[in-house]
Amino acid sequence: MNPAEPEQEKQELVRVPVVREEAWVEKRIVDTGRGVRIHKTVAEHPCRIDESLFRDDVQVSHVPVDRIVPLEQAPATRYEGDTLVVPILEEVLVVERRLRIKEELHITRTRREERHVDTVVLKSEQVSVERFDEHGDTSTT
Repeated sequence: MNPAEPEQEKQELVRVPVVREEAWVEKRIVDTGRGVRIHKTVAEHPCRIDESLFRDDVQVSHVPVDRIVPLEQAPATRYEGDTLVVPILEEVLVVERRLRIKEELHITRTRREERHVDTVVLKSEQVSVERFDEHGDTSTT
């Protein structure tokens, strides 16, 4: 400052400190006990099964027909009740071509119910955990 300046203009500077805190985080491994022991056992117990099963049996019989039909009237596979009729066709040479139904397959399905009884072995597991603390004491969960 210049000594020629008036007294009022002489001011003192005031400094205000600004503080900022910082956090520092560290991780470390801490041994909280001596370990664990796990016990696992498998138990088997029989389980009875009693269930209905369906079985289809078929009977195939050959039925001779030996009938000549025009080409446009060739029979298709059809059902007659529970019986599936499958025509077996054969071309025969005559003065003109005709279809002769040589035979039909008559397939009858019968359904019957059977009981199926059996015993199977099922398994289940049980687990227990044994913990050790620093003093050697144990606790089981």
